[in-house]
Amino acid sequence: MCGIVGCILKDEKAAPVLLDCVKKLEYRGYDSIGIATSSSKINIKKEKGKISEAEKKVGLSDLPGNMGIAHVRWATHGIPTRKNAHPHTDCTEKIAVVHNGIIENYNELKHQLIEEGHIFKSDTDTEVIPHLIEKYMSNGMDLESSVRNSLDQIHGSYALAVISTDEPEKIVGVRKESPLIVGKGEGKYFLASDVPAILKHTDNVIYLEDGEMVILDKSGVTVKNMLGEIIEKEIHIIEWTPDMAEKGGFDHFMIKEIHEQPGAVRDTLLESQDIEKIVSEFGDIERICFVACGTSYHASLIGKYLFESLMGLPTDVILASEFKYSAKAMNDKTLVIFISQSGETADTLKALRMAKKTSETLVVVNVLGSTATREAKHVIYTRAGPEIGVAATKTYVSQLTCIYILAAHMSNRLDLVDDLHKVPQYMSDVLANEEHIHNIAKKYKDVPDFFFIGRGLSYPTALEGALKLKEITYIHGEGYAAGELKHGPLALIDDGVPVVAVVPPGNSHDKTLSNVEEVRARGAHVISVGSQDDEILKSESHDLMGMDGEIDEIMSPISYIVPLQLFAYYISVEKGIDPDKPKNLAKCVTVE
Repeated sequence: MCGIVGCILKDEKAAPVLLDCVKKLEYRGYDSIGIATSSSKINIKKEKGKISEAEKKVGLSDLPGNMGIAHVRWATHGIPTRKNAHPHTDCTEKIAVVHNGIIENYNELKHQLIEEGHIFKSDTDTEVIPHLIEKYMSNGMDLESSVRNSLDQIHGSYALAVISTDEPEKIVGVRKESPLIVGKGEGKYFLASDVPAILKHTDNVIYLEDGEMVILDKSGVTVKNMLGEIIEKEIHIIEWTPDMAEKGGFDHFMIKEIHEQPGAVRDTLLESQDIEKIVSEFGDIERICFVACGTSYHASLIGKYLFESLMGLPTDVILASEFKYSAKAMNDKTLVIFISQSGETADTLKALRMAKKTSETLVVVNVLGSTATREAKHVIYTRAGPEIGVAATKTYVSQLTCIYILAAHMSNRLDLVDDLHKVPQYMSDVLANEEHIHNIAKKYKDVPDFFFIGRGLSYPTALEGALKLKEITYIHGEGYAAGELKHGPLALIDDGVPVVAVVPPGNSHDKTLSNVEEVRARGAHVISVGSQDDEILKSESHDLMGMDGEIDEIMSPISYIVPLQLFAYYISVEKGIDPDKPKNLAKCVTVE
């Protein structure tokens, strides 16, 4: 959930570069910021709050030295305060550590270290790490060996970057169950939690595996295993450009990424041949199981409807955090499909490691070289490019595009791929009419509760619309299968309660329309998403977000989500909330 950066530079001060890099990791979620550099001593500045606020308060970039480490923290152990912000040091303040992950046995280690005379200054689990390293270095070990021996005592997950004044031109990084990459530039070397942090400085990246250690110094980069043996690693060339991770004239990353969705679908359609090849490699599949979290879970639900309706193939959707309770039902005739934007989600990775023991595994992911891509048997890449806004938009529609292509090839319904080529234009038509959606959003910005309803393929769209509203506006929104209204939720429908109804033309249309009529009869304000040519729906709605009337029900989820994203975005803006950085949320959830 946190973000790490480290760098060794030939001719530049490290602190300004570290600050610039760590700003690119704000999307991961954080509540404090800290930087440590090494000169004749460890120099540290840190503060709670946003980076911009902390920079004004303590001048984060004003530190000497051309090497250092930086961190944005999302609190787990210890509330957001300056003392709990990373980096953390040992008793002598000769060692500094930044850490992403959780140390499960920190209490035991902390009590042991206190008994040995170590003094702690924070409430974090991380602080045991520099004290353990101090313990080994005081016994004559070098930094690398001290880190290795310290980690032998630690239970949990971590991505670490460590510096010491005793070896002032070296950074040691280690990874276990939390992402950590290495960047190699011209006379400059980096560690980071994610590619956007360092993309401005290099596009040459090494992906570390669990249990690998990297040593950065002015001569270059050395990767070793935990036995100290050198490992040769492949260098990946990142195709994203720095401009792709910038706002490009938009007010927020989220609205930029909503506008990038037509291009994301077009680019992802280029995966069709690769997906066809993957399908040809499948064994005898009798069941499909999707595993995902959050927005990816909603994409998976649409996959369930597609596979069951097109192929009659039993398909389940399981939340990654719940997968272990269903794992024994998997077998060698089960295809388990993991959907993940980052490929680093802790719950998803744990489920993947369980599933591959018994079943065929496939991951749909946006990040080249991420952990999930190296652990699954088959990989499909979405081509969304970097997504910085915490609320998923273009990665969602790219995931759906991959799922549709997969379903088309597995069911031999290649007409669906032809239909997908029409989707970017449908999306562009919605985006051309976004001011209409903005005006609707203004009317409802102060409403405390929303309901979202849909049937069949539109039910997951309703769920995703409700999630977007919750994530970035902090308004309570609930998504329901429209037919469930009579089984409880209708008791909450009263005068003025807004109900967002997803009503595309097709088999579910008339039944959903009857649900629209029943909530309207109870005083609800109906906001519908449906065909702009649907005169009956228009007459039953207070507000209509009109869609092209040619959109078939089976294709509606990919384009019908766009007005709901815009609706949530503009309510957020009207309420004065930053939609890119919703409170308490992170882009990549790397702890369970």
